[in-house]
This record gives sequence, C-alpha cells and structure tokens, in this order.
Amino acid sequence: MGLDEDKLDDAWARTLFSDDARVEFPMARHEGIEGLAAWHRQALDAFARTQHLNSPAVVDLTGEKRAVLRANLVSTHVHHPDAPGDPLFVSGTLVHGAARHAEDGWRLTELSFQLVWSTGSPPRPRDAR
Repeated sequence: MGLDEDKLDDAWARTLFSDDARVEFPMARHEGIEGLAAWHRQALDAFARTQHLNSPAVVDLTGEKRAVLRANLVSTHVHHPDAPGDPLFVSGTLVHGAARHAEDGWRLTELSFQLVWSTGSPPRPRDAR
C-alpha cells in the first residue's frame, strides 16, 4: 500500500508511523496517528493522480532502538481535468525522518519534507478550481 495506490487508511498509517508521529510538509503539519491517513487522503484529493519516486533511504542508527533517515523524492501531481493552468505540479524534496523500534517493529516518529525545486502549478484548494 502506498500514496499512489489510493489505499490510505488507519491500518496503513499504523504500519508506518508511531502513535506520536509528526509529519510536516512545506504547507501543512500533522501530529499523532489519529487522523493521519485522512489528512494524507485530503491532501492528495487536490489532484487527479500522483506518482512519488524516491531514492532508497540512508539510515543511521542512533541507538539500539532509534534511527534517523534521509532520502530524495520526486513527486508528480496531475491536476484534475477542470483545473486551470498547468496540468502538472512536479517537485523535488529532501526527506528527513526519525524512527524507533517498538514491539511491532520499526515505526516512523518524524517525517519532514524540504522543497528543493518545483515546476508547474502548486496545489490549489478544490473549491478554487
């Protein structure tokens, strides 16, 4: 299951994130596991389709049950057909995160995205189209 497969539910979120996870994008932030999947779905609803291509994560263990990670991500967002302007919004970001090992395996505690470059029209609110 992943961002581009339209299967973002609470079970998806719990397989990746800790209960106290913090996810931060340049335009929004969410804290805690409750509502995290719905928050992601709402953000993706601004687009007809998306494709996220990421590099393998570079992971550094910072303790027996803690780690930090970084990766690169290129995201292509296809606007809805009735949206004005460019049909695509494409961005390159640096991804930083932290994780800890719990009884049920590794879970992300922090995930943040730093915009490096972009092209096309950025996300627009659905009611602004």
